Amino acid sequence: MSEIKEKGLFINPYVIQMDRFADSLRHLSETFLSLEEYHQTFTREELEDMFIKVSERVCLNCEKKEWCLKENRDRTRQMVYEILATAEEYGAEMNIEVKRDLQKKCVMAPRFLRETLEIFGVEKQRMVWNHKIILNRRGCAVQMNAFAEMIQSAARELDAGICMDDHLEKKVKAGMKRIGLKLLSSVFFLTKQGRYEVHLTLKAQRGQCVASKEAAEVLSSCIGRGMLLLKGERPVIGEEYRTIVFMEGAGFHTLQGVAKIGKGCDKISGDTFLMTELPGGKEGVVLSDGMGSGESAFKESAMVVELLEELLGAGFPPETAIRMMNTALVAGREEVRFSTVDMCIFDLYQGTCEILKAGASVTFIRSRGGVEKISSDSLPVGVVQELEIEKSVRQLEDGDFVVMVTDGVLDALPVGEQEAMLGALIGGTTICNPEELAHYILEQVLELSGEIPADDMTVLAVGIWKAS
Repeated sequence: MSEIKEKGLFINPYVIQMDRFADSLRHLSETFLSLEEYHQTFTREELEDMFIKVSERVCLNCEKKEWCLKENRDRTRQMVYEILATAEEYGAEMNIEVKRDLQKKCVMAPRFLRETLEIFGVEKQRMVWNHKIILNRRGCAVQMNAFAEMIQSAARELDAGICMDDHLEKKVKAGMKRIGLKLLSSVFFLTKQGRYEVHLTLKAQRGQCVASKEAAEVLSSCIGRGMLLLKGERPVIGEEYRTIVFMEGAGFHTLQGVAKIGKGCDKISGDTFLMTELPGGKEGVVLSDGMGSGESAFKESAMVVELLEELLGAGFPPETAIRMMNTALVAGREEVRFSTVDMCIFDLYQGTCEILKAGASVTFIRSRGGVEKISSDSLPVGVVQELEIEKSVRQLEDGDFVVMVTDGVLDALPVGEQEAMLGALIGGTTICNPEELAHYILEQVLELSGEIPADDMTVLAVGIWKAS
């Protein structure tokens, strides 16, 4: 089967169906992008429409109607255009020359001016809303394209990863039988990085129960690699068939620690953090600083973190998850409320750390070679549709630490020396417990500032070590 796949003689029908879904999404995205474009100024047709509305409201019963709208229609139209141009530049406060000129030409000058400005205001607001709709539509189109790419990629990766090995299946079946388990079916996945994921449908013999860890040990022996139970799997296999998932053991593990304090020593902080296990042997750490401080900032940053947790847990790529959440925040509200996103994705197989920032403060990496600073100039989420996300990847070694902070921590230090002082604090200690390190950094910053916190402050430390 694998040779047939490589030659392209067989394409999984499920992959074909996913391709159709993806093509439909792309077509919908193209349709969104091909609709009305945004224009910053009024078109000739829109100006003419405003002129007609003004004349209908003001000139209908005026004694000068015939003279203004027939004999001198172009002159009257030009007068309206001049008022609109002045309003566009100066707002409702007309300059004196325009008002004097209008009074000379129109016997109903005050009302004419008032109606013209009112219609202009309505049309200007409509233009603003159209612009917002167009931006939201573009944001949705971009996300549909990203979703289409993800569907195709996931379907192909899953299909390519299924490996057929009759000899290995028989070996596993015999091994399970020796510990009292009956194997109904098995599916072996091999990722692009060469890591095994195995799904076994098993049951114990009548009247018996077998620990799932025993099955993992047998599977490890058969494959020749250390296999572990997926987190959350049942610890005991009973008399009914159940599918158990085993993953190849990672080469690294992490520990995290956090220290935080609210503005003015308030118990409620506007900073929110997340530490979670992700599919594919990865761990995600997210730190978000909501606009302002206190309960309103907390609600904002908590919403951001919860959305990211759901998207990342479902297997969305980190950058796609941030962009989708940003689109939802920008499109779903009139007022601008933003939150920073500081995200680290640790690959526990390769020992790498992917750092993504949207308006976030500097991140520090402490290693044997010193302390590295990773900063960002991007905007927070919730401000603009076309969000710029700054991304970098670092290879970590045994005993390295990643330290994430919110801007309240840096702002408590002297201006111009903030990053250098904080880097010196992190590099000047040999503390190897993440919780102790986070509290040490926060305590030292508070001591150096000598003041009550002027903003919410959070320090998040993550240490990484090789698995024993």
